[in-house]
Amino acid sequence: MIEPKPAIQPEQSGPKPKKRRFGGTEAQIRSALKFYKVMAYLTGAMLLLLCAELVARYVFGVSLFAGGTDAVTGRPFGFGFAESEPKGVIGGFNISTSVLIVHGWMYVVYLVSNFRLWSLMRWPFSKMVLLALGGVIPLLSFIVEKKFHAQVEAELAANPQATKRY
Repeated sequence: MIEPKPAIQPEQSGPKPKKRRFGGTEAQIRSALKFYKVMAYLTGAMLLLLCAELVARYVFGVSLFAGGTDAVTGRPFGFGFAESEPKGVIGGFNISTSVLIVHGWMYVVYLVSNFRLWSLMRWPFSKMVLLALGGVIPLLSFIVEKKFHAQVEAELAANPQATKRY
């Protein structure tokens, strides 16, 4: 004898897995991840150099110069530290100020790499904030990069169907 089945099948218990979608293909995400990794290391290194420069300037009162004339003796100045206030070198290239400027612009490019990765991964905004903090807190860019790199790799491996867009 055939047993009758109900017209409406009972739903299976348990949470339904959320379907994951990315904002780009796997190649686009891996490219963004590589760009982010390079910028994280460069920005982190520049931030450490910036911290060393700020300690030299505000604790020891010296700046790093290349070339110029020694303000006290009048002799040519080669390369090294000289007094910041009053100026110890006249007409030289202030490497300390250059570090400030280069880190500032590098941080802007780092934010672009953060935004690109964040938007392709379709993460919540809180992750974007954490990515951005990596460029302003010393050593955090290295820690955050390692964490998010592993997370991207894990999400790509766990959701191979999510990158198929075209």
